Amino acid sequence: MKKFLLFCLICEAALILCFSLCGKTDNKTHIEFATWGSESEIKILKPMLEEFERDNPEIKVDLMHIPQNYFQKIHLLFASNTAPDVIFINNLYLPLYSDAEVLEDLTEYNEFEYEKYFPKSIESMKYKGKIYAVPRDVSNLVFFYNKDLFDKNKIAYPQENWTLADLLNTAQKLTDNKTFGISFDEKPLYFLPYMLYFGGWGVNDSANYFSQNITAKSENKKGLEFYANLRTKYHVAPKKEEIASATMAQMFLQGKIGMYLSGRWMVPKIREEAKFDWDVVEFPKTMFMDSSGWSIAKKSNHKKEAIKLVLYLSSEKNSKRFAQSGLIVPARTDSAYSRDFLDGKKPKNAKAFLNTAQKSVPTPVTANYNEILDDLQKKTEYLFNK
Repeated sequence: MKKFLLFCLICEAALILCFSLCGKTDNKTHIEFATWGSESEIKILKPMLEEFERDNPEIKVDLMHIPQNYFQKIHLLFASNTAPDVIFINNLYLPLYSDAEVLEDLTEYNEFEYEKYFPKSIESMKYKGKIYAVPRDVSNLVFFYNKDLFDKNKIAYPQENWTLADLLNTAQKLTDNKTFGISFDEKPLYFLPYMLYFGGWGVNDSANYFSQNITAKSENKKGLEFYANLRTKYHVAPKKEEIASATMAQMFLQGKIGMYLSGRWMVPKIREEAKFDWDVVEFPKTMFMDSSGWSIAKKSNHKKEAIKLVLYLSSEKNSKRFAQSGLIVPARTDSAYSRDFLDGKKPKNAKAFLNTAQKSVPTPVTANYNEILDDLQKKTEYLFNK
């Protein structure tokens, strides 16, 4: 089965490359640009690329939109020396590619104006002291909360400086026979912040994960136990059998969960579908930060043109255009603190995303980080389902 899947991925990657190479008879310099993303993101991106081509008539951008199995296909393109010139990437995979020495070191490219970004976003795009991508957005989690449920139960809205004790107390007040106080997801993305709260899951934890019992480390154990107790002891979060096939997002939108931990990517959907008043608040104390951005293939034959494209995509103007979608938190501070992001729409407390970005800790990733997360999820399954 694995061999068949690999064969399918190779065939699909070959087709993508073939389509991108076809028809290059216009005497222009063609650069290939790979990205994932929803159709709504591509609708934002395509007009930008058309504008770039009008401003740079000697360049043609061949867009590779890979909505599924993105990194598997990028791996294959690198392995076959047919990698795109510009690759949209996230910090979780950055160490893997930088260790393989397939990405251009962008540290000395001062034209990218790194001083205009959240410092932690630049740090998240570094590996071993070198910058390998120009960040487009920062990604961190906040609590979305149903204000109508708070009002109905006469509960004060959560405030910026709240603690995990406040969170538990609030969740208990929200919980009744129809509603759970707080969301619960068994993916590490959603419980690592609880470990961080108690001082756990740092750089050394990730680096030495397989050489020690990480879940028994006191700080990590405290965070995991607090999180598990939300479900198993206090029952303010739904158990697996109470979720059935529903997602936490669906339960929140149905009014069955009072506080829902998620990211900025959920804002457009909640704006469109929520039948109740809602807002967001920061996770207590601090949060991990992830980032996505544009990198350049080290073996690109068109680095000059690739740099032009990344400069264009990462400009203040285009950063604001991405911000207007509501999907992302811009990595550029001039865009993040602009009216394009703080647009007066819900959530009213949109600055919570920016405050979190300022206080966040870049996720401590390693080349095998995704393997670590898979193993951690298996190790915690029993704890979360006692």
